[in-house]
Amino acid sequence: YEDAVAAVLALGGSTNAVIHLIAMAGRSGVKLTLDDFDRIARTVPVLANLRPGGAYLMEDFHFAGGMPGFLSRIADVLHLDRPTVGHATLREQLDGALVHDDDVIRERHRPLAAEGGLAVLRGNLCPDGAVVKHVAMEQKFLKHTGPAVVFDDYRTMQRTIDDPALGITADHVLVLRGAGPKGGPGMPEYGMLPIPKYLLEQGVRDMVRISDARMSGTSYGACVLHVAPESHVGGPLALVRTGDTITLDVAARSLHLHVTDEELARRGAEWTPPPARYERGYGALYMEQISQADTGCDFEFLARPGTTPDPYAG
Repeated sequence: YEDAVAAVLALGGSTNAVIHLIAMAGRSGVKLTLDDFDRIARTVPVLANLRPGGAYLMEDFHFAGGMPGFLSRIADVLHLDRPTVGHATLREQLDGALVHDDDVIRERHRPLAAEGGLAVLRGNLCPDGAVVKHVAMEQKFLKHTGPAVVFDDYRTMQRTIDDPALGITADHVLVLRGAGPKGGPGMPEYGMLPIPKYLLEQGVRDMVRISDARMSGTSYGACVLHVAPESHVGGPLALVRTGDTITLDVAARSLHLHVTDEELARRGAEWTPPPARYERGYGALYMEQISQADTGCDFEFLARPGTTPDPYAG
């Protein structure tokens, strides 16, 4: 799994892959955490010059050498003697791999970014973690402080985001909640919140956006995703109010809500859980068993420790 994490990060980082790999590891009985992603991100550079963080497309990547060529450039951080599906070992699979275009698949001494394309954030707004694809955001937002504009659900956001009466500026921090594993439900791909049209007309192309949702690896922008715990279960995201100040600091791996612990505790005491959506059936099972984003957004009963007996064993 560490090889897969290293490859994802050196490719530029897929936020969805974070959830998928943690879930796959959980079902395999392997403990893989957000801290592993952040640790490995500090050891591998981004070498794939691909959109949205770079300039090229996957077709260009294929003709530049594809995955074998790419993996050959991070071979020093891979476990080359592990078996693969198609070859005896990864070393055998990469034997003779070539890179045909050093601008598409960069050499180690001139990476697209010095660290892997994702950063794991912690702070009082995301005590269990959040992720941000920093290579795909305007670099001026790597450290940013601004007032929050909060949307309680995606449909409300869609209906009101372009209203000039909200007074949204490029310095504001857009916050969407109710879009996590349980709140969605299903953690929909809402994380790339739209920028108000009147700001787009002024030339604004990026803003800090925070949610408990996810987004596609082809999306871009200063989007903080997978905030855990999600708002639906009473995570701190549920307690943010419009006007609160939020600081994003990617270098410090921090996401901080400038509200005192006492005030957060007071708001938490006033918070009430959303009413249950499902009383029976698959929906009820899902809501009871689905885990948070930091642990793979998977059914707890499928990832718990233990064995399943072979029905054909004597």
